[in-house]
Amino acid sequence: MKLPLEGGCRCDAVRIRVTEAPLITFACHCNGCQRMSSSAFSLTALCLASGFTVTKGEPVIGGLHGEDVQHYFCGHCMTWMFTRPAPLPHIVNVRPTMFDDHAWFAPFAETFTKTKLPWAQTGAVHSFEEFPPMDAFEDLVKAYAAQQKP
Repeated sequence: MKLPLEGGCRCDAVRIRVTEAPLITFACHCNGCQRMSSSAFSLTALCLASGFTVTKGEPVIGGLHGEDVQHYFCGHCMTWMFTRPAPLPHIVNVRPTMFDDHAWFAPFAETFTKTKLPWAQTGAVHSFEEFPPMDAFEDLVKAYAAQQKP
C-alpha cells in the first residue's frame, strides 16, 4: 500500500484521501452489510478520522440514518463509500474498493460469520460469529500492524 490512498465513488463525483495506514481490515457478513453491498459481505478498512478527508463533492447519509452509525454515499451514483460510527468519532470505516489502487487490500478479520453465506470465502486470518469483543481489538490491531511490516 502506498500512501496517500486516493479514491472515489463510481461516478467520481465524490473523492476521498487517506493519509494514514488503516488500523485493520475486515469483511462483514451481517445481513445489513449483505443488503447494502448487494453481495455476500462488505469490506472495510478501519481508518483514523485524522487521516481521512473528503476532497471533492458532498457525500449524503444513506443506509442507516441513526445516531450510532451513519453510512455515507455519493448522492449521484449512490455508491456506499464510508461509515462513521458515532461511538468512535476518531474512526472512519472506508470501503477499500473506493481507492484507486485497492490491490493491496485483504481482509484480516471477518465478522458476523453466523450469518455468512455457506459459499462465501474471504481469506481472513481471524473469524468472529459477531463483532469481536472490544477487549480483543487492541491485540487484533497489533497483529494486523505486525503482518504489514516487510
